[in-house]
Amino acid sequence: MTNRDLLLKIRDLHLEGRSDETWQQIVNGVDLDLHKGEVLGLIGESGAGKSTIGLAAMGFTRDGVRISKGSVEFDGIDLTQASASKKRSLLGKRIAYVAQSAAASFNPAHKLIEQHVEAPVQHGVMSKAEAMADGIELYRRLRLPNPEEIGFRYPHQVSGGQLQRAMTAMAMSCRPDLIIFDEPTTALDVTTQIEVLAAIRRIVEEFDTAAIYITHDLAVVAQMADRIKVLLKGDEVEEADTRTMLSAPKENYTRSLWAVRSFQRPAKPAPAADATPIVSIQNVTAAYGKIDVLHDVSFDIHAGRTVAVVGESGSGKSTTARCITGLLPPRQGVIEFEGEPLPRDYRKRNKDQLRQAQMIYQMADTALNPRKTIGEIIGRPVQFYTGLRGAKKRERVRALLNQIELEPDQFIDRLPSELSGGQKQRIGIARALAAEPRFVICDEVTSALDQLVAEGILKLLARLQDELGLTYMFITHDLATVQAIADEVVVMKEGEVVEHGPKAQMFRPPHHPYTDLLLSSVPEMDPDWLSRMLAERGEDNIGDAAVVRM
Repeated sequence: MTNRDLLLKIRDLHLEGRSDETWQQIVNGVDLDLHKGEVLGLIGESGAGKSTIGLAAMGFTRDGVRISKGSVEFDGIDLTQASASKKRSLLGKRIAYVAQSAAASFNPAHKLIEQHVEAPVQHGVMSKAEAMADGIELYRRLRLPNPEEIGFRYPHQVSGGQLQRAMTAMAMSCRPDLIIFDEPTTALDVTTQIEVLAAIRRIVEEFDTAAIYITHDLAVVAQMADRIKVLLKGDEVEEADTRTMLSAPKENYTRSLWAVRSFQRPAKPAPAADATPIVSIQNVTAAYGKIDVLHDVSFDIHAGRTVAVVGESGSGKSTTARCITGLLPPRQGVIEFEGEPLPRDYRKRNKDQLRQAQMIYQMADTALNPRKTIGEIIGRPVQFYTGLRGAKKRERVRALLNQIELEPDQFIDRLPSELSGGQKQRIGIARALAAEPRFVICDEVTSALDQLVAEGILKLLARLQDELGLTYMFITHDLATVQAIADEVVVMKEGEVVEHGPKAQMFRPPHHPYTDLLLSSVPEMDPDWLSRMLAERGEDNIGDAAVVRM
């Protein structure tokens, strides 16, 4: 490629983060070139600086972060020197961003389509009517269900995977020259991920769009990137074209990222035939409004075991969890705890019934109150469920921090914004443990984390299960996580249980056709995997369907 093709040029980029009124270096002199139509993958552990560099490529930094040195030139314009009005004219129109957490990015008070049309209307790209029609077409191309109607829902009325696709459509609304994809498929199940990856890749190709693709999923970046840059603690480790990087990385750190993770917990023996389940879901049907989304769901979870619930976005996994906790009263059916029926509505459950079933949420960013310290976040359930106050409450919070392997003196008075993603997820675990439950629902707790941090969380959960006698329901779309931690697997599709059995049985043929589809959809560390998979399924047209023709 020639310099004429160069769209983004970053030189000697230094960024600093503020901590305790002092500034500390977090990105150390990174260089980056990106040409039109090219995709650069940024990979590395949590805290490597991937997202910080991605935002800096837009001339933007989060609160408490600043560009201290270097230049960021977009199409000849140095964004570090550009005026606020100049940057506003570019952002959303020529430069777009797809965030990791769609739930934290959408305004909960406005419908999806209202938020979608804002950028093309404000930038004068389309009229509101044209932008709405184009938004519906983008929803269709990205395989969102009921594309004519889904935009008229509020963010909380769609699944996490659907919300992420809506955000991708919103970024594409002005047909930008550069898109920053910050973990865009984190919230997606493996089958939906294939469709979205194919859509993103073809749009980049057809419209000569450049992209920075930030991810901790090495198999995904292998499908998307032309080149890969590896980062560690704000330093560039190495950079090469994707095939070279995958086959012959130069540095030991890169090779450690490529290595298969070792954690694999053996499945526990099957429970006795006459054992009473700790949680029993019996013929549960549940609805949002007048539409049933769960249909006669039944399965048991026995004490001390981990049951993984897997399935596509919208299959009913999280809805089942909401029924168990009483947040969504089922329309029919019974949920029992140790053989005793639970009131359907959480507001009718006593404190002990509430205490016994706790949740750890997927996105710690949206689950933790940003204005409260870690001590206050954990201390609230401690006080509510145990009655402890003052020094005794603080002592209990410190014990919980020790339990999740975080030093109390370093973390108890911090705000969530001062923690890494893995640390915030550990706080979510501590908050759940504060109630002293026997049953914990883990809702996609590792999907937003890089492989090394996710492995640490799985090891922590396994240790806590052994020490505290916990029982887990593990909602996930990551089948590697299922292999690592589950004793049993429940497969759901369109609100129904299609298969249920011990882990060893579920990963051994023959499978239900839908289970087979899930297993075959897990990306591989092969740049040709996505193209081969689409061709084998006769779905080459997924990429074509994803193209929005001008």
